[in-house]
Amino acid sequence: MSLCSIRSLSNIKPPEPHQNQTHQISQRAFSDLATMPGSLEPLDLVGVQIPYHFRCPISLELMRDPVIISTGQTYDRHSIESWVATGNTTCPVTRTQLADFTLIPNHTLRRLIQEWCVANRSFGVERIPTPKQPADPTLVRSLLSQAGSHSNPYPTRLAALRRLRGLARDLDKNRSIISSHISAREILVNIVFGDSGPDSELNREALALLVMLPLAESDCVAVASDPDRVGFLARLLFHNSMEVRVNSAALIENLLAGSRTAELRAQISNVDEIYHGVIEILRNPIAHPRALKIGIKALFALCLVKQTRDKAVAAGAPETLINTLAEFEKCDSERALATIELLCRVPEGCAAFEAHALTVPLLVKTILKISDRATEYAAGALLSLCSESEQSQNDAVAAGIMTQLLLLVQSDCTDRAKRKAQLLLKLLRDSWPEDSVGNSDDFVCSDVV
Repeated sequence: MSLCSIRSLSNIKPPEPHQNQTHQISQRAFSDLATMPGSLEPLDLVGVQIPYHFRCPISLELMRDPVIISTGQTYDRHSIESWVATGNTTCPVTRTQLADFTLIPNHTLRRLIQEWCVANRSFGVERIPTPKQPADPTLVRSLLSQAGSHSNPYPTRLAALRRLRGLARDLDKNRSIISSHISAREILVNIVFGDSGPDSELNREALALLVMLPLAESDCVAVASDPDRVGFLARLLFHNSMEVRVNSAALIENLLAGSRTAELRAQISNVDEIYHGVIEILRNPIAHPRALKIGIKALFALCLVKQTRDKAVAAGAPETLINTLAEFEKCDSERALATIELLCRVPEGCAAFEAHALTVPLLVKTILKISDRATEYAAGALLSLCSESEQSQNDAVAAGIMTQLLLLVQSDCTDRAKRKAQLLLKLLRDSWPEDSVGNSDDFVCSDVV
């Protein structure tokens, strides 16, 4: 069986006390582990026993990146980082207060584990790869200083940004280290919108790095409150490079998500060119691997601003959404359907979706097919369309919506989805075929809140 095989934590027995008493973890450690984000499940290998000193004392799983903490104990990096991230400040084994949170790679133990994996290859054990080590914070500070200093030569600044971007791509931990620098985002914002030229390689590298980092509210204010900066991002949406266009859309989405005031969001959503640029990205999904994901995230964030949804309709969002709906992955399909529902709440949006022959059939087909959320959004969009148009009602019935809705109200879907389905059943009652009306009272479509 492959090393990836897993089973429930409750089925793994900890090491016997006579083997190593220090590897006995308190009940609190196990309960904390259960709530850790991204906790790994233990291993289950057939025909081979994992040496107890190769197991992480927290997860009891074979360590892939063993590190030593200040108490001298060794843990798997993921497990100890998750332990600290949940607010714990003690060593899980010794219960000693941690003097600092520095993690030192245990290269000797990692090599021993790799040798053991190779020796047990016949049992299906795969050799663990040599992990990439997180960036040194001192190196990150130096690179940020080089990139942000106007006194440095242009090639030096560019090389520093490329090195930082490479580190950010390598590990999530590196992105955290970069963003934790007190002035990292300020330096990058100044480079993106700085005086190095409206279309320099330095701008593009800084933009690509900036979209990898979370933005603080102050960063959002610094950009969104400046019309020149917003206009610059809008122009980047029509850049010759699709990567630059996608990164610009990603930054716009981050700014909208991080702006807490309606006034700041309006500074961005009032720019017509932004809608045209984002929708153009969605129309060219094969031009960049992140085009669909970033495009729909940005469009959804824009459509959350009620006052400017008509701009999305005018830019052609309804037709584009229907034409690309089948190409989205699950979570992106949910966003696309949520965006469709939002746009159906404005008269212009309803009219545009109704004019597309595939709108109603696609929405009906989506019900109970993707996820509970997708079903809820599709039902909401259909409710808006059918409330405004008799033609949409006829199209929905012809597409088989009756069966879908009757299944929906009896399913385990969300209460909101069921309420929307009940409202649709009531609305479409006069459009039902005569042979089904007599059986409709068996369902709860009359119990509408």
